[in-house]
Amino acid sequence: MRVRHKPWAKGKLDRYPDIVIPVPKDYSGEWHDAFHREAPLHVEIGSGKGQFITGMASLYPDINFVGIEMHESVIVTALEKCLDQQLDNVRLINEDARGLTEFFAEDEVDALYLNFCDPWPKSRHEKRRLTYSTFLAQYEYVLKKGGVLNFKTDNQGLFEYSLESFSKYGFTLQNISLDLHHSQMKNNVVTEYEEKFAEKGQRIYRCEAIASE
Repeated sequence: MRVRHKPWAKGKLDRYPDIVIPVPKDYSGEWHDAFHREAPLHVEIGSGKGQFITGMASLYPDINFVGIEMHESVIVTALEKCLDQQLDNVRLINEDARGLTEFFAEDEVDALYLNFCDPWPKSRHEKRRLTYSTFLAQYEYVLKKGGVLNFKTDNQGLFEYSLESFSKYGFTLQNISLDLHHSQMKNNVVTEYEEKFAEKGQRIYRCEAIASE
């Protein structure tokens, strides 16, 4: 992803510590305190400019959403969307998602969203794929038993690899779609990348991986 540097971004992020959580590990196991309410907790890894997570938050106001995005100049747009839409059920983390198990306690998260991550197509880069076993171990740790990892991609190779990876790790697969935008799925919230790919006529692949009970 090409990121246009916004030198003012950090200052704006710092002005809204109630939305952009300064020290996310402080809320590990107690994310309901960050939202001032008890509700299911859903987390998006790599939130980008926030189109997906703000869309989900609008559609499901009874769910607490946390978006993780490491680039200041990108996540600031997600913050602006939250402010413009006056969403009180979104919190943002401006960190690398590899700290997932520091930010969330074991069995704390009800659902994860992994949308259009880098496919890393070369075999030597397999360990960088966000559906590689070392990442799945982190997802399994934070997900509640029976929690759902929602996965979307435009890359067929990554999708096929991920289905196998999920299965080998012990996740149960359901609602597999090889052409999401021509499926019967309702209330599909579109990401920025998904919108671009779909306009080009590219297939969108989706599945749900359920953490073992």
